[in-house]
Amino acid sequence: MPAENLKPKIIAHRGASGYLPEHTLESKLVAHWQGADYLEQDVVATRDGELVVFHDIYLDPVTDVASLYPNRHRKDGRYYVVDFQLSEIRELTVSPRHDNLDELDDIYSERIPDLDKEFSISTLIEEIEFIQQLNRFTGRNVGIYPEIKNPAWHRQHDIDLSERLLNVLSTTGYDRAADLIFVQCFDWNEIRRLREEFDTQVNLIQLVSDNQEYADLLTLSGLAELTEFVQGLGSSYTQLVDFRPDESIRPTLLVNQIRAAGLELHPYTFRRQNLPPYAESLETLLEVFCNVIPVDAVFCDYPDVAVRVRASVDGRRK
Repeated sequence: MPAENLKPKIIAHRGASGYLPEHTLESKLVAHWQGADYLEQDVVATRDGELVVFHDIYLDPVTDVASLYPNRHRKDGRYYVVDFQLSEIRELTVSPRHDNLDELDDIYSERIPDLDKEFSISTLIEEIEFIQQLNRFTGRNVGIYPEIKNPAWHRQHDIDLSERLLNVLSTTGYDRAADLIFVQCFDWNEIRRLREEFDTQVNLIQLVSDNQEYADLLTLSGLAELTEFVQGLGSSYTQLVDFRPDESIRPTLLVNQIRAAGLELHPYTFRRQNLPPYAESLETLLEVFCNVIPVDAVFCDYPDVAVRVRASVDGRRK
């Protein structure tokens, strides 16, 4: 079954995170240069309410916080972003991701080695302004793709992450549906707040996984309701492939239902590690989603690979 003639947008997952420490400006610079269409920003808040670009609500997996502030962890042993002032966050050095305090996470262990460089955490405004400067310098128009991380948890700490994010977006010129921005969140209630309470006009993406908590959203009635609030869904790519040995790869029923509802489909995360049995390489996996599974965008740790595969597939179609 051939896919629709789509050219998926390439979203740089945490920047060019297959090459450089995630969510650093250097990682975003490389992703921009490699031809990504959008650069992702995970957004969390500091104790003084500043928004920073960082994947987790705690600092220890990718920074030296334990060395600089050994007594600032909570009872669970984690060092939470919200417990630190921005001035303290700026003192930290970002490194490759660890799955605990000692061992590198296998998924994030392949990086450019022996870089004599200290990487740091940036505020959301700093990153957006940096991307805008790159756009002006190169003549490209690369979009942004922020994720609201753990909004209910932030409200428990008296921080309304959505309100603060929308204020930053308005200040930096992202407040219309025509702007090159998608705002994503796993929290369905927060997605509704963005439309109903804040009346935002920017493009929204409901993130989902194969967890049972999203089962109702992925029914026909759930998808119909989603169309009133979002432009699309971000799912794991594993939810979209019907693979049976010795048979052709096909889209799952969910793919057909999402497309029938008129929603965009932005699957995550395409990387060289943990490949499925039907793909011998990242390139092969990406070809499946350019040729067989009709999607509108892909999140990839290696933007240059995704750009190259997309161009190759498009060239063969011509």
